[in-house]
Amino acid sequence: MARKSLGNIRRSFAPWADPAAIPQVRFESVTKRFDDIAAVSDLTLSLYPGEFHALLGPSGCGKTTLMRMLAGFETPDSGRILLDGQDLAGIPPHLRPTNMMFQSYALFPHMSVFDNIAFGLRQGNLKREAIAARVAEMLALVKLEGFAGRRPDQLSGGQKQRVALARALARQPKVLLLDEPLGALDKKLREETQYELMDLQAELGLTFLMVTHDQDEAMAMADRISVMERGRIAQVGAPEEIYEMPANRYVAEFVGDINVFEGVVDEVKGEIISLDGRHGPIILDDPDPSLAIGQTVSVAIRPEKISITLEEPAQPTNKMTGEIWDIGYLGDFTMVQVKLDGEAGQLVRVALPNRSRRAERPIAWEDRVWLSWDVEAGILLRG
Repeated sequence: MARKSLGNIRRSFAPWADPAAIPQVRFESVTKRFDDIAAVSDLTLSLYPGEFHALLGPSGCGKTTLMRMLAGFETPDSGRILLDGQDLAGIPPHLRPTNMMFQSYALFPHMSVFDNIAFGLRQGNLKREAIAARVAEMLALVKLEGFAGRRPDQLSGGQKQRVALARALARQPKVLLLDEPLGALDKKLREETQYELMDLQAELGLTFLMVTHDQDEAMAMADRISVMERGRIAQVGAPEEIYEMPANRYVAEFVGDINVFEGVVDEVKGEIISLDGRHGPIILDDPDPSLAIGQTVSVAIRPEKISITLEEPAQPTNKMTGEIWDIGYLGDFTMVQVKLDGEAGQLVRVALPNRSRRAERPIAWEDRVWLSWDVEAGILLRG
């Protein structure tokens, strides 16, 4: 698929920030139980026209169940699901203006690429000429012209994924549902396909709802992410909001690597909070008028926000010392684990970008080092 810049489109797209914006999809207090287990519990969520939304969470958190209820494969026990203002209750899957692309692609092995894409169109009793024209349009859209006569076993993983996508789009759904759409692809192809899907979604102007447990995938592709935990939404926001301003400890620990330090509030002055931490004083810039002196709180620091030096930093706070415990070279960056001094011996992860082509490491196992960070780097965890 041809690439194009999405910068201007994605920067300006934020209908959820407009109080007058009307959602295209609305989950209202939706609950779904399987026996005594609530897969989805009293969940409310709005999706807006043209949004690429990701449901992110671990296995069993309810994200796939939520998507299947929108598709019509599961029925809510309570609550409503609206699409363009219409209650979807009682409408079977094949009559809903949605279509799903399954993780396994679910291609018919005995059918050609053409017939796989045409299958849903034939259920709609379209004329043969109209079906042929639509299939040709879909093959061109996913850059598979010339593949119409092949069977699925004659295709690569990436080509199968494109056929499944073409089949899902052929009936022109209002909302496309993607269930772990890139899970079967290798890492390099998965990364390439992420941007192709983003381009295609922007070109078509459709609403995409994607289920994934891959945080990098959600962060790269989605306009907004709903992080789910035990059938509920822990936080909804743009990728940078989820990463830089997690609503609670669960979100902070699930999305990206994180270091968590405990401390007791000893001063609140404007937006600056001072803590008496186990490994030294901590200061952070995170206004919270509800904090009280003497309150125990948690502070999160992302590994890439921490500096590591052999010499003690001049700053009086936000610094700790310890010993290099482990080093992992990952190509674009090196992940270092430092065991802090003290009885607890907390391990702290530090991400060091590999900016130069050097064979030697600036630090080595068992080196004594100092860790430090800016006051803006700390995230006060509120739950």
